[in-house]
Amino acid sequence: MNVIAQSEVGRETYLGIGSVGYALFYLLVVITLAVFAYGLYQRFSRYTQGDDDPFDRLDDLPNRIVSSAKIVLSNEKQFNRDLYGGLMHSFILWGFLTLLIATTIIAVEQYGTNMLFGIVFWEGDFYLGYQFMVDAMGLLFVVGIGMALYRRYWVQNHRLWGRHTSNEDDIFIWTLFGLGVGGFLLEGFRIYITGMPDHEVVSFVGYGLAMLFGAIGVPTSEAAMSAEYSAVANLGFNAETLHWLSWWSHSLLALFFIAWIPYAKPFHMISSFANVVTRDEKAGKRLPNVPADLDATNAESIDDFTWKEILDQDACTKCGRCSSVCPAKASDRPLDPRNVILDLKKYREQLDAGGEEKPMIADGGTSVINTETMESCMACMACMDACPVEIEHLQSFTRLQRQMTDQGDIAPSMQDVFQNVMQNGNTFGDSPRNRGDWADELEFDVPDAREEEVDYLWYVGDFPSYDERNKQVARSLATILKEADVSFGILFDDEKYDGNDIRRVGEEFLYVELAGHHVETWEDCEFDKIVCTDPHSYNTFKNEYPEVDFEEFADDPMMPFDYEEFWNEDGEIEVYHWTQAVEELVETGALDLSGTELDYTVTYHDPCHLGRYNDEYEAPRELITATGCELDEMPRNRDNSFCCGGGGGGLWMDFEEEPKPSEERIREALEDTDNGPDVEKFVVACPMCMTMYEDGRKTGGYEDEIEIVDIAELVVEAIGAEEEAKIEATAD
Repeated sequence: MNVIAQSEVGRETYLGIGSVGYALFYLLVVITLAVFAYGLYQRFSRYTQGDDDPFDRLDDLPNRIVSSAKIVLSNEKQFNRDLYGGLMHSFILWGFLTLLIATTIIAVEQYGTNMLFGIVFWEGDFYLGYQFMVDAMGLLFVVGIGMALYRRYWVQNHRLWGRHTSNEDDIFIWTLFGLGVGGFLLEGFRIYITGMPDHEVVSFVGYGLAMLFGAIGVPTSEAAMSAEYSAVANLGFNAETLHWLSWWSHSLLALFFIAWIPYAKPFHMISSFANVVTRDEKAGKRLPNVPADLDATNAESIDDFTWKEILDQDACTKCGRCSSVCPAKASDRPLDPRNVILDLKKYREQLDAGGEEKPMIADGGTSVINTETMESCMACMACMDACPVEIEHLQSFTRLQRQMTDQGDIAPSMQDVFQNVMQNGNTFGDSPRNRGDWADELEFDVPDAREEEVDYLWYVGDFPSYDERNKQVARSLATILKEADVSFGILFDDEKYDGNDIRRVGEEFLYVELAGHHVETWEDCEFDKIVCTDPHSYNTFKNEYPEVDFEEFADDPMMPFDYEEFWNEDGEIEVYHWTQAVEELVETGALDLSGTELDYTVTYHDPCHLGRYNDEYEAPRELITATGCELDEMPRNRDNSFCCGGGGGGLWMDFEEEPKPSEERIREALEDTDNGPDVEKFVVACPMCMTMYEDGRKTGGYEDEIEIVDIAELVVEAIGAEEEAKIEATAD
């Protein structure tokens, strides 16, 4: 084998290319970078055409970048509920970044430090160390791509296929595969034709390939190689020709990929990181406020969407994680969160290319988004929790739902709810005077927080006030607070609906009217904390009322309040869900459950607005275990909890779905938990969940198999059992 032996610890970057090839390559580099820069300019100039975002997305930018780099580099979101996907993406990302850094070092050395100062990095110990890392991480890169190919084409993972799956997905994955494998082939041929220097053993993948080439007898050129050697002149089958072909194939593929990045799926490598940097930590749990200007539009056109919402569209990688956890999609409702985001993106790109304008949202098939699609959303935030690139689905969804409401394109059942709230202040349409009637069956009087100072101002909510089943929960909670000897009171007929769910259906101005009424009423009361029965109320009081600029609406004659400030802007007034407040009472000893032993096997359902919205998972569980019950968790629990179907107006809408989310959840409790057949009680901590699951128990045929109870009912039973035990002990 006649080759040019290489003894120095390093490598020749342009081995066998020649001066003509060198010049041609850099002409192509300039063209590639120009195409890349133009594409990037187009992308970012499009964001400037989007509407202003209501939230500050760039405050504390250094810390945002650091925290985002941690999220992205650790791949923590990719590992969420998907170990295979997390490993796959980690291998690809870490390998790609390592190879990119190596290429950058070579470029900086070639045209920076070496040219200007004669400083060379890519030799000696540095070369040996980094070359080993490049091979190791490059191998992980190829393995990761192989895992992706296996999942996409062999397993055909259902998440990866949909109406937006296209050729760009195939081109993207196969281009990456070609870059990884092609790079190792190029390295192998380089090592082989340079005499397999001993130091190149650190390039263990390339060295192994070189040994393979030798074993199968790949011939080399008879002529000694020189810096001006050109394989073009030798078209015979030999290692030098294969090296030349590999060099150009790898280079052209890399240049194509770089130029293609701003125009297709590879752009997510940039947009995803930008999306994580500009994320809102409270996204979903607080929605953007609507300007008081009645001429303001929500989603009449694609340009009504903010620059961040457009960035969300570009950041979507089509991974389908949002779709796979969406309870609406699981119930065959016409909502697929991924498709909504990508439908908006596709329409925007068609318009930018001169396409025809269409209504943004309407009935029938002529609009970008169908009204039934948005009516299907339960506002459970599962899609946002699952998204690895922090897409804020609910921001765009709410914009579309507000447009539906403006147009009057809402379900008749929801129109009835709006009418009930406007006329009577509650979703039932019942008289405000009856709001406190649930307390009549108690053996004690519930204080009026408008007339006396209390520690806890208890917001009871619509369902515990008017729904017969949930009235039992309200009485249970009142009994608990009385037993703990805490000072509490309610607003009686001055309490109205909190507005959370009608806001998520798009009725913003009615929500503001309700918020104004409540904060104005609270100003006339003396209390320390607000305690809510319903997680929906808890979320909106804690996260959304403080965001409302009531002064904007001060001059609006349609708003029946005079409040002109931000309420609780600095968080001085603490807002609790009742489980948090009672769990605190148990901890301090104000409520003694130490001797209780309820002999039940139960499972617990995390309400979306308490769990995913506000990260409260432990207080309800602490109370359940304090009663002595054995808690058997469902497979989908905590942040992976499956929605009951009642959020986002779902409680008031009729869907032809099979099975209902509530039925599926009860089935999970009975069949998928460890002690499924022994589970006696399905425990909830939300009045809406109580209503949905009582309905699901009947329609699903589970009435004789399981009982739906609220945690408050368990606690009251435990208190009663403890008192009975004390009486018996005294009698003995």
